[in-house]
Order: sequence, then structure tokens, then C-alpha cells
Amino acid sequence: MNKTEILNAAKECICGKREQDYGSPENNFRQVAELWNAYLGGKIVQPVDVPLMLVLLKIARIQTGGGTDDNYVDIAGYAACAGEVATLGGNNE
Repeated sequence: MNKTEILNAAKECICGKREQDYGSPENNFRQVAELWNAYLGGKIVQPVDVPLMLVLLKIARIQTGGGTDDNYVDIAGYAACAGEVATLGGNNE
């Protein structure tokens, strides 16, 4: 895949069916942050941290040799969502 194809696939993912299935990224990341905070025993994860940490998960998968196109599409999608959440004030609880 070239960069345009990756970005178009990411756009299709984050602006299409996934949002219909799981709701807005902002609400989903808030829920994930709450679950991670409960698991970690304290309020340390902010909603904007969720997509950034998921980017790190995808990077780890690529480093282990699993650099499929899907990982790059997901990284682009998570980065776009992180930017939107940060812009909307997603660093707050």
C-alpha cells in the first residue's frame, strides 16, 4: 500500500463502520481509559493516552515482524483520533 491508500483506509475505518459499531472515538477512549485506570489502581490514563498507547501496540507488532498493511492503517487512524481527542480537550477526565 502507498501512503494515500493507507490514509484512505484509515479514514474509512475511523469515519465509517467502526464509529457506527463502537460509538465516537472520544467516548470509546474515555471508557478504555477508565478500565485501564481501574486495572492500574489509579486515575493516571487520560482519554488521549488511549489511542497513543494503541499506536505503541501497533509499533510493537511491526517490530516483531508482523508489519502488515493493517498495522500502518491502524497507526494512521489512531493518530488521527488522538489529534481530534486532544483538540476537543481529551486530556481531561
